[in-house]
Amino acid sequence: VAHDFNNLLTIIRSSVDFLRRPDLPEDRRTRYMDAVSDTVERATKLTGQLLAFARRQALKPEVFEVGARLKSVADMLDTVTGARIRVSTQLPERPCYVLADLSQFETALINMAVNARDAMNGEGRLILKLARLDGLPPIRGHGGSKAPFAAISLEDTGVGIAPERIGRIFEPFYTTKEVGKGTGLGLSQVFGFAKQSGGDVGVQSTPGRGTTFTLYLPEIEGGSEQQRQKETEDLASDGAGRRVLVVEDNIEVGRFATQILQDLGYETEWAANAEEALDKLGADGAEFDVVFSDVVMPGMGGVAFAKLVRERLPELPVVLASGYSDVLAQGGGGEFELLHKPYAAVQLGRTLNQVIRCHSRPLTTKA
Repeated sequence: VAHDFNNLLTIIRSSVDFLRRPDLPEDRRTRYMDAVSDTVERATKLTGQLLAFARRQALKPEVFEVGARLKSVADMLDTVTGARIRVSTQLPERPCYVLADLSQFETALINMAVNARDAMNGEGRLILKLARLDGLPPIRGHGGSKAPFAAISLEDTGVGIAPERIGRIFEPFYTTKEVGKGTGLGLSQVFGFAKQSGGDVGVQSTPGRGTTFTLYLPEIEGGSEQQRQKETEDLASDGAGRRVLVVEDNIEVGRFATQILQDLGYETEWAANAEEALDKLGADGAEFDVVFSDVVMPGMGGVAFAKLVRERLPELPVVLASGYSDVLAQGGGGEFELLHKPYAAVQLGRTLNQVIRCHSRPLTTKA
């Protein structure tokens, strides 16, 4: 992990050094800015995969119809697998619903598809199947279950997996690929996501004939798929007239968060801990439209603080932010909107806009 992160930090540091040069040509400035942005995305993915394997990520479960999402992912897999791999789907007639983190579900499918692509050397057939099962079969010596499960399979025509390797493929950093061709974290993300979602993942493989990975997730009765709203408003104007209480113990992060919000048009006030934030809120919280709080802080933590604010001021929305938290990983704080660090300015603005509109608080006014 240290090796991978030091490589990423080297790119960021070198790029920033060049960006400080006043005579840097515009095309090179753009190139270095893109390099920083891309590297942050890679670092975010790396930490996310580690937390996924450890089953310590903060999931955001929602109800969705598996077949529709499977078809949607299959339609875009050409960009991942290449034109020489034929992708097809096999879906049941009846809809199948699960309660899981949709983003992590799609990431798991893509990770398995990338593994299949590499096993086929870029040419072959990939079949995505969905089946509704009356139970979960025993996997790796673990007991099964008689509850209904959705079984999502990816079947490839690749080289297969040798028997002596099949027991290690879900280990983090285990990979048979050349250096630079993979981190060995793709399948570990699938494993961690499945386990944390109450399911499992199985694999069957015949060397020389292909491999089938099957992701099992608990099926739920009925339900309607939640539509994710896409915000298209101008974020800078949306923040105008709104006041945000930022609660962050880290000086650098607190200063940066308030600057982002001010650039988006918000007025901000900053508290270094939950106790100070409660003092600033006062008896009615009328000075603020939303609270944006870190989760891991000395003294009262962010989740406990958010629950206390909701108890005292139920009309005041609270948004939490965290890179990792034991409380969140165990399901605590699930009733609050959560931003994963590192978050983008656009993402922060959209989230605050959404919770403010949902609570429909009137604009605050200064005396």
